Amino acid sequence: MSTPLLTDDEITSALTGLPDWTRAGDSITRTVQAATFPAGIELVRRVADAAEEADHHPDIDIRWRRVTFTLSTHSAGGLTRLDVELAGRIDQLAQ
Repeated sequence: MSTPLLTDDEITSALTGLPDWTRAGDSITRTVQAATFPAGIELVRRVADAAEEADHHPDIDIRWRRVTFTLSTHSAGGLTRLDVELAGRIDQLAQ
């Protein structure tokens, strides 16, 4: 079962509720500045658990205390509701 791509209008609308995320082509990205390196790793662990639960996995780049999450539904070739939902969950976990 494939997940349909979001339209440009749907992506724009979704991003109004995700102010820390930016669109770059077929993906959305957010960088979190953690208080410490271990806090950044702990955030990645919590996001990994949420990603497993959703069966949807972000690309994650860790640079000391800066953790960047990039979302795109590779199997669909762009952004889907799965990306928006996981972005919202990452926002909750990063608070």
